[in-house]
Amino acid sequence: MLTSMSLKKPYRPFPSFLFCFFVFLYPIHQAKAANFIYASCSPSKFQPGTPFQTNLISLLTSVAAVASHSQATAYNSFATGTDSASPPGAAVYGLYQCQNDLKADECSACVQSAVGQLNLACPDSYAASLQRDGCFVRYSNENFLGRADTSLVYRKCSSSTSNEEEFFRRRDEVLADLQTGAGFRVSSSGTVQGCAQCIGDLSSADCTACLAQAVEQLKNSCGSATSTDVYLAQCYAKYWTSGYYSRCTAG
Repeated sequence: MLTSMSLKKPYRPFPSFLFCFFVFLYPIHQAKAANFIYASCSPSKFQPGTPFQTNLISLLTSVAAVASHSQATAYNSFATGTDSASPPGAAVYGLYQCQNDLKADECSACVQSAVGQLNLACPDSYAASLQRDGCFVRYSNENFLGRADTSLVYRKCSSSTSNEEEFFRRRDEVLADLQTGAGFRVSSSGTVQGCAQCIGDLSSADCTACLAQAVEQLKNSCGSATSTDVYLAQCYAKYWTSGYYSRCTAG
């Protein structure tokens, strides 16, 4: 039995995909879409034709279908194969999340593309996640839902740098502001802008702790870079100088 954790409204069936589904980051230049950021895949593989594969196909089909619903929220979580009738090892847990300022059709298109790209990036993986500009999709054979995790998944520092005192002051103002809010937050100070977001099932305390770790990574790992992105398992934070992004497009 499949359970959607936050959306109870019915949805239209979405065409099934044949998901003949290492941890590694799938290089951005190998993705067909320009707004692919990263994919992280477990090294363990499942065998085709198993109950786990059946449940995974069901879960990902539902992820794409629920995201396409006109009343869908920006975040939804799912679980299938968790009932007592299911054989051991068949359970699958998953979620999707869109950037909060995306329109419903933009969120739907992003999630459906992410689901399709998981098949290419992480074939037969027991656990996988994929980040695109605007949305995030993750599934696993272990229940990760609502559990705090601040492990680093992806980091990018621009080659352009600045050693101006004004830049550092403005950057630190933005990063401090990004840590004060839960969910999706955008901030700016002078020519520096930034945004941050936590996974929707995190508590306020866990979200704050995750963002603090992300900001620490931004400062310590990227130094004077004028644009940086840091994605942890359950949150992300980024900043940039004016002109680097047309808008904050990550989710």
